[in-house]
Amino acid sequence: MSGNPRRGFLGTAAAALAGVALAPGIRLIELAAARAPGEAVTAKVRWGLLIDTARCATGCSECVSACNRENGLKDAGRPRTDAQWIRKIDLSDPKSARQHSAPVMCQHCAHPPCVDVCPTGASFKRADGIVLVDRHTCIGCRYCVMACPYKARSFVHENLTEQKPDVPRGKGSVEGCTLCVHKIDRGDGTTACAEACTAAGHGAITFGDLNDPQSAIAKRLRELPSRALRADLRLDPGVRYAGV
Repeated sequence: MSGNPRRGFLGTAAAALAGVALAPGIRLIELAAARAPGEAVTAKVRWGLLIDTARCATGCSECVSACNRENGLKDAGRPRTDAQWIRKIDLSDPKSARQHSAPVMCQHCAHPPCVDVCPTGASFKRADGIVLVDRHTCIGCRYCVMACPYKARSFVHENLTEQKPDVPRGKGSVEGCTLCVHKIDRGDGTTACAEACTAAGHGAITFGDLNDPQSAIAKRLRELPSRALRADLRLDPGVRYAGV
């Protein structure tokens, strides 16, 4: 027998568990393969974000608040024990003294290390580039938390109440930014963080299809020099940063 027998067994178990009922009439595996109105999930599309740090206001946390509201996340106090899918960080260049503020979330890598280390297949990447976690298959080992170079995953320690129907969560599971996959699949065309940033008048977050040369994000990327966080790791993130 070739390969790792334990990993093969766990993979088989994960495939079986993927069909576990999430709610009456809904299974998580169906959400993962959800179709946008009139269009299947396809590798022709790659969803991503462009963060323009020149427009990101220091002290503004509208994107964080919008993410929390959209996904039913709550701040359980300090030290934080509930999940956090997006956070604001301050960046400074000691040579030029330039300072930036920027949101950091799951970078939705083309080669996600969180997927590579997951023993059950709970961490997976959709054809359109969105990296997700199947909470029914997650065993809470937190290998993915350690593997993520962006510190973008959280572990849920608490019992959860008042969950959003479109955002299934669970105690004992790892979580991270989903790029508002439920909004994408119903055809909203944007994420909660991008909407909030635009509404606040900053316009620092652009969402769209990186593969479509006519999309707003592709046009902005042609206008602005941008880079990936930890580009040295060659993970090809779907989130790009301008002005850093």
